[in-house]
Amino acid sequence: MAQKIKPTTLRLGITLPWQSRWFFKRSIGFFLEEDYLIRELIREKILEAGIAGIVVERTADAIRVNIRASRPGLIIGRGGKGIDEIRKLLEKEIRALRQKNHMARPFTLHLNVEELKRTEVSAPVVAQQIAFDIEKRLPYRRVMKRHLELMMQNRDVKGAKIKLSGRLNGAEISRTDWLAKGKMPLQTLRANVDYGEATAFNSYGTVGVKTWIYKGDIFEKDKNNKWPTSNF
Repeated sequence: MAQKIKPTTLRLGITLPWQSRWFFKRSIGFFLEEDYLIRELIREKILEAGIAGIVVERTADAIRVNIRASRPGLIIGRGGKGIDEIRKLLEKEIRALRQKNHMARPFTLHLNVEELKRTEVSAPVVAQQIAFDIEKRLPYRRVMKRHLELMMQNRDVKGAKIKLSGRLNGAEISRTDWLAKGKMPLQTLRANVDYGEATAFNSYGTVGVKTWIYKGDIFEKDKNNKWPTSNF
């Protein structure tokens, strides 16, 4: 079998920045656990908003969480009520986790929500949309073709691939099916490849969704000395 790795993980530190921007000499394992908790809670509560990326930044005792979503209105809510509820939930769970690990340090939490204008060029958002369509009992083949055509209509997209695994259309035996169009140079490190995963929960079981989007090659940094990003 081939040894596979996520395209975004392969390019970390080369053409993609880290999604956790902080560094501590001590208790690194604890802060990794805390970042995982923050991301899981956000995805559990506001997955319908189309989350494209979650970046956690830490400075001293301050935690800043940047969320990029296709529908930020569902996160913010009327009069900012929705984002206040999410902030209170995160603060409660973080305090409980720190008390459990005997690290009851004071902290301040800031949430920032940004709008993703083009959903068809974000692999995580496309994967979530495909999973939602499969949960609605739509034919998976038609769903794959429709989303693939929508992605390829964007001029920034040079290639795309969609892969589904599970009991497709409720079949007795699980299998894997995929569609691809254009180029997909996964082993070229300068290639700007966006990757996303999602899971469709059905009455007959779960169906895994994977999407790849190739947006051309990266040859130089921008004026701010930063590489262009795919997830955020």
